[in-house]
Amino acid sequence: MIYKGSCHCGQIAFETEGNLEKVMECNCSICSKRGSLHWFVARENFRLLTPEDNLGTYTFNKHQIKHRFCPNCGCAPYGEGITPSGSYRVAINARCLDGIDLSPLKVGHFDGRSL
Repeated sequence: MIYKGSCHCGQIAFETEGNLEKVMECNCSICSKRGSLHWFVARENFRLLTPEDNLGTYTFNKHQIKHRFCPNCGCAPYGEGITPSGSYRVAINARCLDGIDLSPLKVGHFDGRSL
């Protein structure tokens, strides 16, 4: 299935393909403050529909994850980086997907605070 998403103002828009059944809630400082629910997809299943120049990027700690956000509205629709196994993944904030009912999704938990 193909899903579309964006930041609040629409300056960042994307689409992704996959089977959205489970999301991950991380308790690290940034994810818990933002309330992100991450859906991980392979980079080849993610397409940015707006210019990359529209993106702001924030990194912290080990600087391994590029947290992408909109400099205009402040919304953070996704992050990207390389997994420990070497694959490039995109962590889409499921709260930024259009028309999605989050209630039936399984929510896993990740202890990012301990890293």
